[in-house]
Amino acid sequence: MRDYHKYEVWKKSHELVLYIYQDVLKLLPGEENYELARQFRRAAYSVPLNIVEGCGRSSDKDFAHFLDMALGSIQEVEYCSLLLKDLDYISEPRYQLLHQKAGEVKAMLIALIKSVRK
Repeated sequence: MRDYHKYEVWKKSHELVLYIYQDVLKLLPGEENYELARQFRRAAYSVPLNIVEGCGRSSDKDFAHFLDMALGSIQEVEYCSLLLKDLDYISEPRYQLLHQKAGEVKAMLIALIKSVRK
């Protein structure tokens, strides 16, 4: 079993979730606090959760499977961020920061997936 605390990608994805909860979701108007915010939250915390679940699996194949799921979730985070910007719920600078943070996690996941599959 792997220790997820040792993975920098888990740390970065956890930081991203905290940022989304503490600095982004509170900007959404009340009517979006249910559907869009809910989906965004799920996508965001799904990234570190899938890394954690994958670390609990015994095979590299299973670990890579959960990393793939995390990769899908970070792409969902990227889209939700774009949607929030295009709906004028977040500013361009906040979007750029979200996009940068999500892109960093995405790149780290891709590198880890490649490494595990070798």
